[in-house]
Amino acid sequence: IQITVATSPDEVAQILELQRQNLRYFISTEKAATDGFVTVAHTPKMMSQMASKTPQIIAKEGDSVVAYALVMPEFFKDLVPVLQPLFKRLEDLTFRQKKITDYRYYVMGQICVAEGYRGIGLFDQLYAKHKEICGKYFELCVTEISAHNLRSARAHARVGFQKIDTYKDETDDWDVVVLPM
Repeated sequence: IQITVATSPDEVAQILELQRQNLRYFISTEKAATDGFVTVAHTPKMMSQMASKTPQIIAKEGDSVVAYALVMPEFFKDLVPVLQPLFKRLEDLTFRQKKITDYRYYVMGQICVAEGYRGIGLFDQLYAKHKEICGKYFELCVTEISAHNLRSARAHARVGFQKIDTYKDETDDWDVVVLPM
């Protein structure tokens, strides 16, 4: 399995298909509780815009995308309306006595590993690639995790994310976490 950057429209389409298969609203409550889930549904246009401006990290086996970890710098904050509360909240949050917005930071737009590829280290490898590529330009990676997504919370803690806030919006209860790059 190769950890790389999405470069083709086919890879972007595969990211969107993997996303669709793991959206919280399309899987059972039991599956969401054990395997985790993703919340945001990107459009092909959104994904193409993101991929054209920032590296979108993927894991591939042969020609198949089996995992992804999306990069969403602040300049994309208006692209995904459901993430706007997070971006707004970041204006008031601090990490190590410094405002988040005073760091060079980006938001993890979403991370997902296909069924059958979970538990073999791809999650950690995707974040290692993030540090390798994005660590040159950013000081922090920030994301929010549904308080109901325990698998994701454990995985993020394992790779070094630290919780700095918890809040509730109209969609869910969220933990805001940061990873120094």
